[in-house]
Parts: sequence; structure tokens; C-alpha cells
Amino acid sequence: MTENAAPVSPAPDMSRLTAAELCAALRALPYRQAAFLVTRLVQGRTLEESAVFYGISREAFSVHLLRAGLALTEALTLPSRPPENDAEEDVWARALAEALERETATIPQVLAETVAVCRRLRTLGGEVAAVLETTEREEEESPKRRREDWLRKLAVLALLGLTAYMYCNRPEEPPERPTPTRPRER
Repeated sequence: MTENAAPVSPAPDMSRLTAAELCAALRALPYRQAAFLVTRLVQGRTLEESAVFYGISREAFSVHLLRAGLALTEALTLPSRPPENDAEEDVWARALAEALERETATIPQVLAETVAVCRRLRTLGGEVAAVLETTEREEEESPKRRREDWLRKLAVLALLGLTAYMYCNRPEEPPERPTPTRPRER
């Protein structure tokens, strides 16, 4: 099949995405985007609960979720494109929110991959949470992390030592000069 004379490849099967692949893609995202996806899809909170959790409106959360969903789709090397303007972004955000609420919701074709990825993430939410937790625990216990912690502690100690040295060797402050008093006018 072709569309505008360009070959169109068949859509990948989202049911083949594993929790480990989704976890790796989530960890590749900026923290805030991953947090929006985890809050809404992995933890299974409703749109309202998620918006309240972040202290923002439903609409604002929907826009952030859309951006995070598009970034996740891109991290999985699936076709996606950002919205062309704010109006299109608002329409897509509402469409994604509705698609996550109802399976029968109509969505723009350009969002099909993102909706499928988000639905798969929601389906594998428990497994993804377990993989994220295991990965985080392994990272905390890794030799690299312990070395970084020791280096941070050494840097703090060096700063404290330098501060103490500078404090002890500071120049004496000159004595205060008395301010001349003016004679009172009568």
C-alpha cells in the first residue's frame, strides 16, 4: 500500500511489547514525562486523580500525558509526530484521554500508535511497576552507584574543609570608626 506515493509499512503488533521494553523506554524519557505516564497508566489512577495529584487541571494533565505518550512512542521507535499547533494539541489531548477511558472512542489516525502504546502500558501496569522497582533497586545497589555516593560525600567533606579553612584564615575586620556627631542646631 502507498499513501502519497510513499510506502506504508504495516503497524507493529502492540501485544508483543513486553514490560521490560516498556520499562526501558520509560527510563529513556525525561523524569517528568515518565512520571505522568506512571501515575496515570502504570498506577491506574483516573484522569481526575492524576490531575489532583499534580495540582493541575484535567486539561493540563491531558496535554502533559499526550506529550509524554508521544515521547514514549518515539522512544519505542514507532512512528509519531508532534502536533502542529496548540489547537491540534488540545484536540489530540482530549482524544487520547477519551481513548484511554473508552475502547470505542474515535481517534485521529496519527495518534493510533500512541494510543496503542498507552493502552499496552496500562494493560501491563503491574508488570512494568515490578520491573521499574527491580531496576531501581539494582541500580541503587550497583558498584557504580556506591562509588558515586562516596564521591558525593568526599565532595561535601572537601567543601566543608575549605569553608572551615577560609573561616579560620579570614582577615581581621577593621575596627569600626566612630561616626562624627554634629552639634545640635537650635
